[in-house]
Amino acid sequence: MNSATSEDSRTETARIPLKQGPRRAMIVTGEASGDLHGGNLIRAARKLDPDLSFFGVGGRCMAEAGCEILIPGEELSVMGLVEVIGHFPVIYRAFQRLKGILHGTGRPDLLITIDFPDFNLRLAKEAKKAGIPVLHYVSPQVWAWRRGRVKKIARVVDRLAAILPFEPDYYRGEDIEVEYVGNPLVDEAEVVVGRDDFLRRLGIDPSDPVVGLFPGSRRNEVRFILETILDAAEAILQAKPRTRFLLPVASSLSDALFEAKLAERSLPVTLIHDSLYDTANACDAVLCVSGTVTLQTALVGTPMAILYKMAPLTYAIGRRLVKVENVGLANIVAGKRVVKEFIQEEATPAALAAEILQILDDGDYNAKIRRGLALIQEKIGAPGCSERVATMASEMSRGLVRRKRSS
Repeated sequence: MNSATSEDSRTETARIPLKQGPRRAMIVTGEASGDLHGGNLIRAARKLDPDLSFFGVGGRCMAEAGCEILIPGEELSVMGLVEVIGHFPVIYRAFQRLKGILHGTGRPDLLITIDFPDFNLRLAKEAKKAGIPVLHYVSPQVWAWRRGRVKKIARVVDRLAAILPFEPDYYRGEDIEVEYVGNPLVDEAEVVVGRDDFLRRLGIDPSDPVVGLFPGSRRNEVRFILETILDAAEAILQAKPRTRFLLPVASSLSDALFEAKLAERSLPVTLIHDSLYDTANACDAVLCVSGTVTLQTALVGTPMAILYKMAPLTYAIGRRLVKVENVGLANIVAGKRVVKEFIQEEATPAALAAEILQILDDGDYNAKIRRGLALIQEKIGAPGCSERVATMASEMSRGLVRRKRSS
């Protein structure tokens, strides 16, 4: 275990007598990636510790794994300062409901928060007030911005499961146990259906160029990005008329959101609900947003171009706060620019189309990108992440938690 603090006189292990009957964990995420990770965590935990049950905030993946969904995660899924302000009443009501459960008579044995830090760290603070241990899964991006959050996190979280190998270093010297558990995407990154079979099932000729259009999992992401992606697709189609496009629909979104836009165009786009890994593997190139999907695509090895656009005010504020050279998670893990990024004004349909066409037509350029993606696969490490986090959850729900030094 890679811990952010040494086991010294500041901490000790508190062993609380086991409760009779099933133990319960509240698990909360507001994003499609967190729902995916949560679902796999729940499956692993139910095998390891059948007496531990789950309820909380999530989506389809967590529900299918056996979680009782109190609030659908998509109700909270919004990104950007301007967008959050407009969505505040919904977020506030959800927070108050969960807060009431944490302080009520039926409170859980453990709170598991997955990513979604602005909401989840406030909820963690309430859990600590109620004496409920907190496990946070997926470190906030303290290496990118608001590094002062490290101390806030240490005050309200007992154990943190980090999924990027360099993250524990940011917590050294703080009173929090941080472990690099590997990356959950490695466990999930399985290609089940070969490219040709996958495409034939969709009625697509495998000899045609296939481009993935991955517009994100949040409604406001789609709002600012989808039109640009579709404009780029039209430019690609004009240059290569046999091109076919695959657009995976995140569990947090509905087909109707895309069908309305696609009805206005004559693009050969197929909406996909199958595995994103099978989808990425079936593509010759992918045009995707800057988040988790870049790492998912990298693990498959498909060359891509990364774009991101947001509300102008949100971007103006964010560019002053974010302190990283790259915004694409795949590039961040690589430690260098493996695939090109097109952010805000740079994300023009012409520029995006030109990059995808170069990936499709320039064999040397394509091979160079693939070598960089192989480096990412090497850096991210071995599978087993969900099982490691499940072990942490089981231990904490049974009272095996760190007792912090009293102030």
